[in-house]
Amino acid sequence: MHQAALLGGMIHDASHYGWKVAQPLHDWGKMAEAVQNHVKSLNWGHRVQLQDRKVKYFNFKASFVNPHMVCGVSKGGEETLLSADHIVIATGGRPRYPTHIEGALEYGITSDDIFWLKESPGKTLVVGASYVALECAGFLTGLGLDTTVMIRSVPLRAFDQQMASLVTEHMAVHGTRILRGCTPLRVERLSDGRLQVTWVDLASDKKDTGTFDTVLWAVGRVPETRGLNLEKAGVRTNPNTQKILVDAQEATSVPHIYAIGDVAEGRPELTPTAIMAGRLLAQRLCSRSSDLMDYDNVPTTVFTPLEYGCVGLSEEEAVARHGEERVEVYHAYYKPLEFVVPERDASQCYIKMVCLREPPQLVLGLHFLGPNAGEVTQGFALGIKCGASYQHVMRTVGIHPTCAEEVAKLRISKRSGLDPTVTGC
Repeated sequence: MHQAALLGGMIHDASHYGWKVAQPLHDWGKMAEAVQNHVKSLNWGHRVQLQDRKVKYFNFKASFVNPHMVCGVSKGGEETLLSADHIVIATGGRPRYPTHIEGALEYGITSDDIFWLKESPGKTLVVGASYVALECAGFLTGLGLDTTVMIRSVPLRAFDQQMASLVTEHMAVHGTRILRGCTPLRVERLSDGRLQVTWVDLASDKKDTGTFDTVLWAVGRVPETRGLNLEKAGVRTNPNTQKILVDAQEATSVPHIYAIGDVAEGRPELTPTAIMAGRLLAQRLCSRSSDLMDYDNVPTTVFTPLEYGCVGLSEEEAVARHGEERVEVYHAYYKPLEFVVPERDASQCYIKMVCLREPPQLVLGLHFLGPNAGEVTQGFALGIKCGASYQHVMRTVGIHPTCAEEVAKLRISKRSGLDPTVTGC
């Protein structure tokens, strides 16, 4: 859906490059069908691979009977008991509904639901400030829908806050309405079927209302642990988050029971992280390797309209860990070449490299805001994982004309006070 939104922008750009294109009109139903077919094909592919590798697959809901046994219940209510020497919990999480808000459960949807809508959600209110909230709001705006994001406090709390501000600034400039410092009070269905939302501005305590076709909740996720009967197995959880406590080997409080992915306490809620942790755990259980998952310097990308990729520490984390005087930040605004001909606004295209100030200036974190951020970040993630320094990056030859080469051209420190702007990329 993010790609669908990007294509809409490219169609607009095409006329500047000489292409004669008709006014674009988006068909939500056709896009949704393609997305759903893709997901179904993935599910089927996994089933086939399990069968090919002689892995027995049970499609039922399971819970613990004791530390070595689970009971599975099929859709028809039939129960099956399974015992094992080792058990891995990888149940993930689900979007959370703010049940304390009147009408939230009855009239709202979540980020899981929007990918299965057969018809356009129309005018949409997205409540939340996470990357899920901003990604959904971003592609809805990009598809031409009237979209509002309601943020209670700060956007992208777990990310570098300067970069987060640029992300939301770009979204606001390009059509997404952002309500800051607001929280919803109730949702009501009107006689015409639309939804009326009442919210309050937390700073002024002033109430306001708006009418929407869809209200999407993106206010966090909860781990799927409550129905597992973990207490019967002796598996401990964090009472606040309900996530399972694990050690460096992904083992729970019961040594032969493991937990990976979003359901485990202190782990990044990222699919590739869970995949690698699961693969390494499988290799250890089969005595093929003793390697542990390394959760430092895990790269990720927020797929907002202007993509934000990062790896390593944020500027705030680096200062908190090492002290402000030991941290040097190199940064620059830049203009992607593909923005030049269509005269696209590049005000928020920005790169920041957070380093230790002492030579050789080890790179602590890299933050990239611009086109294809995921591709750029993935490449530099390897170098940072291998202990790259600022000098290593500066000796890297850039590939011209790419956005990624701007990383290797960073010469301006935030301490210098100069205008860190690169033009004519």
